[in-house]
Amino acid sequence: MNRFILTAIVPCLILSSCERSSVPPEVHKATHDHKAHWSYNGDTGPEHWADLDPAWTVAKSGKNQSPIDLSSASQPQDLTDLETDYKPTSVDLKNNGHTIVQSYREGSTVSVGDKAYELKQFHFHHKSEHTVDGDSFDMECHLVHANEAGNLLVVGVFIKEGNENSFLKQLWTDMPEVADEATKNAQEINVEHFLPADLSYYHYQGSLTTPPCTEGVQWYVLAEPVEASADQISKFAKIFPNNNRPVQIRFDRRIVLSDD
Repeated sequence: MNRFILTAIVPCLILSSCERSSVPPEVHKATHDHKAHWSYNGDTGPEHWADLDPAWTVAKSGKNQSPIDLSSASQPQDLTDLETDYKPTSVDLKNNGHTIVQSYREGSTVSVGDKAYELKQFHFHHKSEHTVDGDSFDMECHLVHANEAGNLLVVGVFIKEGNENSFLKQLWTDMPEVADEATKNAQEINVEHFLPADLSYYHYQGSLTTPPCTEGVQWYVLAEPVEASADQISKFAKIFPNNNRPVQIRFDRRIVLSDD
Protein backbone atom coordinates (compact mmCIF):
# COMPACT_ATOMS: atom_id res chain seq x y z
CA MET A 1 0.00 0.00 0.00
CA ASN A 2 1.38 3.40 -0.95
CA ARG A 3 0.63 6.65 0.82
CA PHE A 4 0.37 10.09 -0.73
CA ILE A 5 0.46 13.22 1.44
CA LEU A 6 -2.14 15.75 0.36
CA THR A 7 -4.59 18.39 1.35
CA ALA A 8 -8.28 18.16 0.55
CA ILE A 9 -8.66 21.92 0.19
CA VAL A 10 -11.52 21.97 -2.32
CA PRO A 11 -14.88 20.23 -1.93
CA CYS A 12 -15.79 17.79 -4.70
CA LEU A 13 -18.87 18.38 -6.83
CA ILE A 14 -21.56 15.80 -6.10
CA LEU A 15 -22.95 14.42 -9.33
CA SER A 16 -26.37 13.45 -7.97
CA SER A 17 -27.44 11.76 -11.21
CA CYS A 18 -24.67 9.21 -10.72
CA GLU A 19 -25.59 8.10 -7.22
CA ARG A 20 -27.51 4.99 -8.27
CA SER A 21 -24.81 3.68 -10.61
CA SER A 22 -21.65 1.81 -9.63
CA VAL A 23 -19.97 3.46 -12.62
CA PRO A 24 -20.99 7.12 -12.87
CA PRO A 25 -22.23 8.22 -16.30
CA GLU A 26 -19.59 10.96 -16.32
CA VAL A 27 -16.89 8.28 -16.31
CA HIS A 28 -18.47 6.67 -19.37
CA LYS A 29 -18.81 10.04 -21.08
CA ALA A 30 -15.14 10.76 -20.49
CA THR A 31 -13.92 7.65 -22.26
CA HIS A 32 -16.72 5.98 -24.19
CA ASP A 33 -19.33 6.94 -26.78
CA HIS A 34 -20.72 10.47 -27.24
CA LYS A 35 -23.85 11.72 -28.99
CA ALA A 36 -21.92 14.37 -30.92
CA HIS A 37 -18.77 13.60 -32.88
CA TRP A 38 -15.65 15.25 -31.51
CA SER A 39 -11.94 15.00 -32.13
CA TYR A 40 -8.62 16.65 -31.34
CA ASN A 41 -8.29 18.67 -34.55
CA GLY A 42 -10.20 20.60 -37.18
CA ASP A 43 -13.82 21.65 -36.95
CA THR A 44 -14.51 19.12 -34.16
CA GLY A 45 -11.34 19.87 -32.20
CA PRO A 46 -11.02 21.23 -28.63
CA GLU A 47 -11.67 24.87 -29.55
CA HIS A 48 -15.07 23.81 -30.95
CA TRP A 49 -16.23 21.27 -28.34
CA ALA A 50 -18.54 23.74 -26.60
CA ASP A 51 -20.35 24.35 -29.89
CA LEU A 52 -20.90 20.69 -30.78
CA ASP A 53 -23.45 19.85 -28.08
CA PRO A 54 -25.50 22.10 -25.75
CA ALA A 55 -24.42 19.92 -22.81
CA TRP A 56 -20.77 20.78 -23.46
CA THR A 57 -20.88 24.57 -23.13
CA VAL A 58 -18.85 24.42 -19.90
CA ALA A 59 -15.84 23.56 -22.09
CA LYS A 60 -15.83 27.26 -23.05
CA SER A 61 -17.62 28.98 -20.14
CA GLY A 62 -16.13 27.02 -17.22
CA LYS A 63 -13.60 28.55 -14.84
CA ASN A 64 -12.25 25.20 -13.59
CA GLN A 65 -11.27 23.44 -16.80
CA SER A 66 -8.49 20.87 -17.22
CA PRO A 67 -5.71 20.40 -18.08
CA ILE A 68 -3.64 23.34 -16.86
CA ASP A 69 0.00 24.27 -16.49
CA LEU A 70 1.19 23.15 -13.07
CA SER A 71 3.36 26.02 -11.94
CA SER A 72 3.54 28.39 -8.97
CA ALA A 73 2.31 25.66 -6.62
CA SER A 74 2.18 26.30 -2.87
CA GLN A 75 3.07 23.81 -0.12
CA PRO A 76 0.42 23.96 2.65
CA GLN A 77 1.15 22.75 6.16
CA ASP A 78 -2.20 21.17 7.05
CA LEU A 79 -2.15 17.83 5.23
CA THR A 80 -4.24 14.68 5.08
CA ASP A 81 -3.04 11.27 3.95
CA LEU A 82 -4.28 9.72 0.73
CA GLU A 83 -3.90 5.95 0.52
CA THR A 84 -3.92 3.68 -2.54
CA ASP A 85 -5.13 0.11 -2.29
CA TYR A 86 -4.97 -1.29 -5.82
CA LYS A 87 -5.55 -5.01 -6.39
CA PRO A 88 -4.20 -7.23 -9.19
CA THR A 89 -6.78 -7.89 -11.89
CA SER A 90 -7.29 -8.83 -15.52
CA VAL A 91 -8.38 -5.88 -17.65
CA ASP A 92 -10.50 -5.22 -20.71
CA LEU A 93 -8.97 -2.83 -23.25
CA LYS A 94 -11.01 -0.77 -25.70
CA ASN A 95 -10.02 1.60 -28.44
CA ASN A 96 -12.86 4.13 -28.28
CA GLY A 97 -11.51 6.25 -31.10
CA HIS A 98 -9.99 8.78 -28.69
CA THR A 99 -7.68 6.66 -26.50
CA ILE A 100 -7.09 3.15 -25.18
CA VAL A 101 -9.30 2.57 -22.11
CA GLN A 102 -8.48 -0.12 -19.58
CA SER A 103 -11.50 -1.05 -17.45
CA TYR A 104 -10.52 -2.10 -13.93
CA ARG A 105 -12.35 -4.70 -11.86
CA GLU A 106 -14.13 -3.69 -8.64
CA GLY A 107 -12.30 -3.55 -5.33
CA SER A 108 -9.34 -1.18 -5.92
CA THR A 109 -9.48 2.17 -4.18
CA VAL A 110 -7.75 5.39 -3.31
CA SER A 111 -8.84 7.12 -0.10
CA VAL A 112 -8.81 10.73 1.09
CA GLY A 113 -9.25 10.58 4.83
CA ASP A 114 -12.40 8.52 5.34
CA LYS A 115 -13.60 8.99 1.74
CA ALA A 116 -12.86 6.09 -0.61
CA TYR A 117 -12.83 6.38 -4.39
CA GLU A 118 -12.91 3.23 -6.51
CA LEU A 119 -10.68 2.90 -9.56
CA LYS A 120 -13.00 2.54 -12.58
CA GLN A 121 -10.62 2.76 -15.51
CA PHE A 122 -7.39 4.27 -16.75
CA HIS A 123 -6.37 5.62 -20.14
CA PHE A 124 -3.55 7.43 -21.93
CA HIS A 125 -2.83 10.68 -23.77
CA HIS A 126 -0.04 11.59 -26.19
CA LYS A 127 1.49 14.01 -25.46
CA SER A 128 0.81 14.89 -21.84
CA GLU A 129 -2.21 17.09 -21.20
CA HIS A 130 -0.84 18.84 -18.12
CA THR A 131 2.40 20.75 -18.44
CA VAL A 132 4.96 21.86 -15.84
CA ASP A 133 6.36 25.35 -16.32
CA GLY A 134 5.21 25.16 -19.92
CA ASP A 135 6.91 21.85 -20.70
CA SER A 136 5.00 18.72 -21.69
CA PHE A 137 5.91 15.05 -21.21
CA ASP A 138 5.80 12.34 -23.86
CA MET A 139 2.56 10.84 -22.49
CA GLU A 140 0.19 11.02 -19.53
CA CYS A 141 -1.92 8.32 -17.90
CA HIS A 142 -5.18 9.14 -16.10
CA LEU A 143 -6.48 6.83 -13.37
CA VAL A 144 -10.19 7.67 -13.03
CA HIS A 145 -11.87 7.05 -9.65
CA ALA A 146 -15.39 7.62 -8.35
CA ASN A 147 -16.97 7.38 -4.91
CA GLU A 148 -20.48 6.19 -4.05
CA ALA A 149 -21.88 9.72 -4.43
CA GLY A 150 -20.47 10.03 -7.95
CA ASN A 151 -17.62 12.41 -7.05
CA LEU A 152 -14.64 12.00 -9.38
CA LEU A 153 -10.95 11.91 -8.51
CA VAL A 154 -8.24 11.46 -11.14
CA VAL A 155 -4.62 10.54 -10.51
CA GLY A 156 -2.35 11.67 -13.36
CA VAL A 157 0.97 9.98 -14.13
CA PHE A 158 3.49 11.60 -16.48
CA ILE A 159 5.45 9.33 -18.85
CA LYS A 160 8.81 10.24 -20.36
CA GLU A 161 11.08 8.40 -22.79
CA GLY A 162 13.61 6.14 -21.09
CA ASN A 163 13.80 2.49 -20.14
CA GLU A 164 11.19 -0.03 -21.22
CA ASN A 165 8.20 -0.04 -18.89
CA SER A 166 7.46 -3.59 -17.71
CA PHE A 167 3.88 -2.69 -16.74
CA LEU A 168 3.09 -1.33 -20.21
CA LYS A 169 4.84 -4.28 -21.82
CA GLN A 170 2.47 -6.62 -20.02
CA LEU A 171 -0.58 -4.41 -20.52
CA TRP A 172 -0.13 -3.75 -24.23
CA THR A 173 0.56 -7.30 -25.41
CA ASP A 174 -2.58 -7.07 -27.58
CA MET A 175 -3.39 -3.40 -28.00
CA PRO A 176 -6.64 -2.70 -29.92
CA GLU A 177 -5.50 -0.54 -32.83
CA VAL A 178 -8.85 0.10 -34.56
CA ALA A 179 -11.67 2.30 -33.23
CA ASP A 180 -14.32 0.29 -31.34
CA GLU A 181 -12.02 -2.74 -31.20
CA ALA A 182 -11.79 -4.43 -27.79
CA THR A 183 -9.35 -6.96 -26.39
CA LYS A 184 -8.95 -8.74 -23.07
CA ASN A 185 -5.66 -9.01 -21.24
CA ALA A 186 -5.86 -12.38 -19.52
CA GLN A 187 -2.74 -11.70 -17.46
CA GLU A 188 -3.32 -10.06 -14.11
CA ILE A 189 -1.85 -6.59 -13.76
CA ASN A 190 -1.68 -4.22 -10.82
CA VAL A 191 -1.64 -0.50 -11.57
CA GLU A 192 0.17 -0.02 -8.25
CA HIS A 193 3.28 -1.25 -10.08
CA PHE A 194 2.93 1.57 -12.60
CA LEU A 195 3.28 4.37 -10.04
CA PRO A 196 6.64 6.12 -9.52
CA ALA A 197 8.69 5.67 -6.35
CA ASP A 198 8.28 9.33 -5.34
CA LEU A 199 4.59 9.95 -4.76
CA SER A 200 4.59 13.73 -4.35
CA TYR A 201 1.93 15.38 -6.48
CA TYR A 202 0.21 18.53 -7.70
CA HIS A 203 -3.38 18.93 -6.50
CA TYR A 204 -6.07 21.25 -7.84
CA GLN A 205 -9.77 21.33 -8.72
CA GLY A 206 -10.53 20.85 -12.40
CA SER A 207 -12.65 19.00 -14.93
CA LEU A 208 -12.78 16.07 -17.29
CA THR A 209 -10.39 16.73 -20.18
CA THR A 210 -12.82 15.34 -22.79
CA PRO A 211 -16.44 16.21 -23.54
CA PRO A 212 -18.62 16.95 -21.63
CA CYS A 213 -15.69 18.57 -19.71
CA THR A 214 -17.65 18.33 -16.44
CA GLU A 215 -16.14 20.34 -13.58
CA GLY A 216 -15.77 19.33 -9.93
CA VAL A 217 -13.04 16.75 -10.59
CA GLN A 218 -10.30 16.46 -8.00
CA TRP A 219 -6.89 16.16 -9.70
CA TYR A 220 -3.74 14.64 -8.20
CA VAL A 221 -0.96 14.73 -10.78
CA LEU A 222 2.19 12.94 -9.65
CA ALA A 223 5.29 15.12 -9.90
CA GLU A 224 7.75 12.33 -10.76
CA PRO A 225 7.28 10.80 -14.22
CA VAL A 226 7.64 7.11 -15.00
CA GLU A 227 9.64 5.90 -17.99
CA ALA A 228 8.62 4.08 -21.16
CA SER A 229 10.78 3.12 -24.11
CA ALA A 230 10.75 5.01 -27.40
CA ASP A 231 9.17 1.94 -29.03
CA GLN A 232 6.38 1.82 -26.43
CA ILE A 233 5.61 5.52 -26.84
CA SER A 234 5.72 5.15 -30.63
CA LYS A 235 3.35 2.17 -30.48
CA PHE A 236 0.69 4.34 -28.86
CA ALA A 237 1.50 7.46 -30.91
CA LYS A 238 0.99 5.61 -34.18
CA ILE A 239 -2.65 5.08 -33.17
CA PHE A 240 -3.13 8.43 -31.41
CA PRO A 241 -0.58 10.97 -32.69
CA ASN A 242 -2.29 13.83 -30.85
CA ASN A 243 -5.02 13.06 -28.29
CA ASN A 244 -4.28 15.76 -25.74
CA ARG A 245 -6.47 18.76 -24.95
CA PRO A 246 -4.44 22.02 -24.80
CA VAL A 247 -3.90 23.59 -21.38
CA GLN A 248 -6.76 25.78 -20.15
CA ILE A 249 -6.81 29.10 -18.31
CA ARG A 250 -6.02 28.67 -14.62
CA PHE A 251 -8.02 31.70 -13.41
CA ASP A 252 -7.68 32.04 -9.60
CA ARG A 253 -7.39 28.35 -8.78
CA ARG A 254 -4.88 27.26 -6.17
CA ILE A 255 -2.38 24.49 -6.96
CA VAL A 256 -0.66 22.70 -4.09
CA LEU A 257 2.51 20.61 -4.33
CA SER A 258 2.89 17.93 -1.68
CA ASP A 259 5.99 16.47 -0.10
CA ASP A 260 6.60 12.75 -0.66
